[in-house]
Amino acid sequence: MSAFNQQALDQFGFCFDNSYSRLSNVLFTRANPKKFKNPSLVIFNRPLAISLGLNVDALTAANWACFSGQATPINAFPIAQAYAGHQFGGFNNLGDGRAILLGEHVAPNAERVDIQLKGSGPTPYSRSGDGLAGLGPMLREYLISDAMHALGVPTTRSLAVMLTGDVVYRAKPLSGAVLTRVAASHIRVGTFQYAAAIDDIKALKGLADYTVNRHYPALENHPQPYIGLLEAVIDVQALLIAKWMQFGFIHGVMNTDNVSIAGETIDYGPCAFLNAYSPKTVFSSIDKNGRYAFGNQPMMAEWNLTRFAESLLPLLADRQDEAIRIATECLSAYQTRYRAYWLSGMRKKIGLFNEEASDLALVEDLLMLMYKHQADYTNTFRNLGNSSQLKGTLIDDGSFKNWQIIWRERLLRQAQTMEDVVALMDSHNPLVIPRNHLVEDALDSAIQGDMEPFYDFLEVLSKPYQLPKNEKYLQGAGAGFDASYQTFCGT
Repeated sequence: MSAFNQQALDQFGFCFDNSYSRLSNVLFTRANPKKFKNPSLVIFNRPLAISLGLNVDALTAANWACFSGQATPINAFPIAQAYAGHQFGGFNNLGDGRAILLGEHVAPNAERVDIQLKGSGPTPYSRSGDGLAGLGPMLREYLISDAMHALGVPTTRSLAVMLTGDVVYRAKPLSGAVLTRVAASHIRVGTFQYAAAIDDIKALKGLADYTVNRHYPALENHPQPYIGLLEAVIDVQALLIAKWMQFGFIHGVMNTDNVSIAGETIDYGPCAFLNAYSPKTVFSSIDKNGRYAFGNQPMMAEWNLTRFAESLLPLLADRQDEAIRIATECLSAYQTRYRAYWLSGMRKKIGLFNEEASDLALVEDLLMLMYKHQADYTNTFRNLGNSSQLKGTLIDDGSFKNWQIIWRERLLRQAQTMEDVVALMDSHNPLVIPRNHLVEDALDSAIQGDMEPFYDFLEVLSKPYQLPKNEKYLQGAGAGFDASYQTFCGT
């Protein structure tokens, strides 16, 4: 890259302050992105860049190389992070096998975010892997993470996708690509597991102190900050999973290395969305036993948080029995918090402004009827107040008609008008989600070189509560598509 281009890149406005790399060096290893022969830009997230205070006008076609690792912004400090993880229940020491953290960008508003390259080549943690990624999985993460953001779900974001010009060999040859991911941080439950597994208490304490300072600064004056940290992470995870469940999102690979301490959705590999409602729904090709099925996600989040608590035991108390008692007491709050967050969101989906003890049964009865008739999760909630828009056998079920009577009586026991009720429901029930068949159609076209369907879908997903011009975005996929649909981790 020429000196002129490097200068222009520096004017783009990355402001790196790499605090994580000042922690114990057992938590990371220096690593550099692979130098690809012929990188080219596929998509750039201009609104996200502007929100980070970056000077998008200073970035030209000659400078996109920073998003493939060809050029390094000033003050970047590339590293691969070490972490462990329970993968489908089995513990492994892992680490960034195909991702490199360029550094931490500090925006003008003092927000600190990680800038990470995913698919940027092998690292010291790659083991036998090549550290590369295909175009389809990287565009999938870009599309769905942007959709989740528009829905109001805490999530990592995607700043850019680059083609590398190389071929990636998986089940079939793929076009190589690099995703630039933006995250509050990449500290995971698995990061704490790694420090605990190597029995490095100094590193574990340093990591915990750092996490408190970066993500939960209000805890710095807490009389027991590590207990406060456990409670805070339990809380943000309870809120996150409740939002997943409200929108029908299935993560697909809820291993502990994919659980963000900051409470963001991270890793969009074998993820998907519900069409026909069923708690048993699994689309991930690697989830053979349904461990991470839609309805299991709240329970698996609690399991993952228990692993986090185990990692913190040396910091919670001097005596292990006392540390276990504290951890158990903290974890006992998870179900209460999750149910409160979930029910609060579900009340809004059915137009309830106040609270009554019978609300839980009202929501659960509706879900049971939806399950019985395999009703579309998104469309049923969106059209609940307009029976003429509901489709399928649900509307002819006498039990559903009785449910509607009870629901309407419940709506009358609050001060708000029906106009208020409809407005509340419409603001919490999206018209558009990343329907699985539409995601695949957009990705297939993009892989073939036609980005227009991808751009169109991305635009529609950015306004999920607005009526799209094209009615195809309003339709469910139908059982025929989902019955054989599988998603893959993309590694």
